[in-house]
Amino acid sequence: MSKPRAYLVTGASNGIGAAIAALLLAQGHTVLNVDLKLPSNPPAGMVCFQADLSDEQQARDVAARLASEYAIVGLVNNAGATRPGTAETATLDSLDFVCNLHLKASLIFIQAALPAMKEAGFGRIVMLASRAALGKPNRVVYSATKAGMIGMARTLAMELGGHGITVNSVAPGPIATELFMSSNPPEAPSTKAIINSTVCKRLGTPEDVARAAGFFLDEANGFVTGQVMYVCGGTTLGVAPV
Repeated sequence: MSKPRAYLVTGASNGIGAAIAALLLAQGHTVLNVDLKLPSNPPAGMVCFQADLSDEQQARDVAARLASEYAIVGLVNNAGATRPGTAETATLDSLDFVCNLHLKASLIFIQAALPAMKEAGFGRIVMLASRAALGKPNRVVYSATKAGMIGMARTLAMELGGHGITVNSVAPGPIATELFMSSNPPEAPSTKAIINSTVCKRLGTPEDVARAAGFFLDEANGFVTGQVMYVCGGTTLGVAPV
């Protein structure tokens, strides 16, 4: 008996991950959500699994379980955390944490999903990177691992394209998630400065990012791979390479 096809979105309980999951659910896909905290009332069609993805064994265990029960043909490595710090204040513990969560867990899920993708001759992998990959003060370990996700995606795109598998990155700028707004009150001068730094003069929404991820996840978009889409309100203009 063949396994049911599914799209896996890590960290889909809220914020950007929840918006991506909602888009996929609206298209009729089964969505698997792996997160540290699960939603109290998940939407119909979402199947939730609890795990701390900064823990290698937990990540391996849940990835193996999902791959044994579902044919994962779409994967969004979205789960993440910031861990602010400068050259003087960043700690090796913070570096280990974000490396485990952003890079190690991503590779674990990719390797778990690849057999089903190769068998289907189709796969879509999206890495949720960040505009911070281009450099951002007080984000030394975060920006390093987000840049690493982009590098991983570009290499995997070269390796997997012949199997009908695309690998792309979405790199958000300032997005009005609950986490962002909790540390950036709307009326705070620093928040207004962030808004003014965008060409669009507003914060992005999780749905803005979801639509970008949706483009890369679309089955019809099989000739775009190894690319980075910045969803940043124009904050990368003059910074990102052509």
